[in-house]
Amino acid sequence: QVQLVESGGGLVQAGGSLRLSCVASDTFSLYYMGWFRQAPGKEREFVGSVRWSLGIIYYGDSVKGRFTISKVNEDTMYLQMNSLKPEDTAVYYCAGSPIWGISFNTTTNYPYWGQGTQVTVDT
Repeated sequence: QVQLVESGGGLVQAGGSLRLSCVASDTFSLYYMGWFRQAPGKEREFVGSVRWSLGIIYYGDSVKGRFTISKVNEDTMYLQMNSLKPEDTAVYYCAGSPIWGISFNTTTNYPYWGQGTQVTVDT
């Protein structure tokens, strides 16, 4: 069982920046690690993911050019969020998948999830 822990959420003004961290207990079995977010009343949305062993990174359309995912080491990744907008307000989740060849932007392909961290962007 892989455990994931996010940190770094908080309150920030529109146009500001925030960096989230995700630490995994073990990534040996994971092919993908991803970030998703869920705003109140909305479905969980794909933010981005990393093909872990190769370091290939994919982004969702709504965050391209503003958010950057980085693999810090074998157990840690960051989500750097710049030019934040009120519509970025959500709970952000880190996720992991041991499944090869998945659609990496689909929540159901990720069996491992962190507890989430709240990001609130104030106008």
